[in-house]
Amino acid sequence: MIELVLGYAAAFLSTVSFAPQAWKIIRSGKTHDISLGMYLLTVAAFALWLAFGILKQEWPLVLSNGICLMLSGFILFMKILPASRRKTVARTLGG
Repeated sequence: MIELVLGYAAAFLSTVSFAPQAWKIIRSGKTHDISLGMYLLTVAAFALWLAFGILKQEWPLVLSNGICLMLSGFILFMKILPASRRKTVARTLGG
């Protein structure tokens, strides 16, 4: 039982850990302090973990890594967008 609780807690915290950064980008439209290399590696890692989870039919892995992939992919996408387009996307999402 403790393993299950620990696993779900770790999955939840890993998943939500990207939300503050994504929200900050939406609010500010700025990504200059974000490491492109780090997010390239992070997105690749989550894609591999997602594939692993699918192959192993480990649905908690699939769910948490799928959400992490979307959030970190969004951050990477915003990082590589030209500033003018990034600000347009940020304004659109931020209301």
